[in-house]
Amino acid sequence: MRLYIAVAAGGFRRYATYRVATFAGVFTNTVFGYIMAYTYMALWNQRPQLGGYDLPEALTYVWLGQALLATCAMMGGGFESELIERIRTGDVAVDLYRPADLQLWWLAVDLGRAAFHLLGRGIVPMVLGSFVFELALPADPLTWLAFLVAVTLGVVVSFAIRFLVALSAFWLLDGAGAAQMALLAGLFFSGMLLPLPVFPGALGEVAAALPWSSLLQIPADVLLGKHTGWDLAGAYAFQAGWAVALLAAGRVLQSVATRRVVVQGG
Repeated sequence: MRLYIAVAAGGFRRYATYRVATFAGVFTNTVFGYIMAYTYMALWNQRPQLGGYDLPEALTYVWLGQALLATCAMMGGGFESELIERIRTGDVAVDLYRPADLQLWWLAVDLGRAAFHLLGRGIVPMVLGSFVFELALPADPLTWLAFLVAVTLGVVVSFAIRFLVALSAFWLLDGAGAAQMALLAGLFFSGMLLPLPVFPGALGEVAAALPWSSLLQIPADVLLGKHTGWDLAGAYAFQAGWAVALLAAGRVLQSVATRRVVVQGG
């Protein structure tokens, strides 16, 4: 366990060294936050209580999306590109000889990355957004704690999806296409563009049942007080269920894939 804690701490320090990239990310998230916020204002002025959110809640949702965009790697940018490249070149064979589990190693790296992005790219845009817009931020510290639990589970679900995508490179040799498809699915079905309750009919029900809803929709609803009591426990169970199922699928796929390590190019 100490090994993986050290790996997670190393992942945190690794991303902390990219200060210019972090500043650029904060700037980008803030700009897009303002654009999305004004778009939501125009929409909610026409349709108050759309999706069951009032305007302050909808604006809070916008800024939570910007805070969790990098944290939950909804647009990629985590470990998966590095792992895909290591599979493509055959360097993954070295990883498999390490006295550490491949899946747990990259999970620890990704948890360190997510922790840094939550602190480094999540807090500042939220603060800047609160200066301009009325946000529905809770005063109860227990609600914030519940939110952090939901975010952690969302990060694990995100990792599990991207780990499966990365392992596809064992067969595809280049997982860029699979990664792009996962990126588009993540942006749409996480609720990054619009809250999932706004989606019409069966589309909204399907989107809410998919694992990507764990990345943004559920953590946002937890912070906004939409999940309390047993409903909160059910939300956690939903996230944990998808995390366990996807991690188990990754474990099986890893076992199958490592029996046929293919080195492209020699």
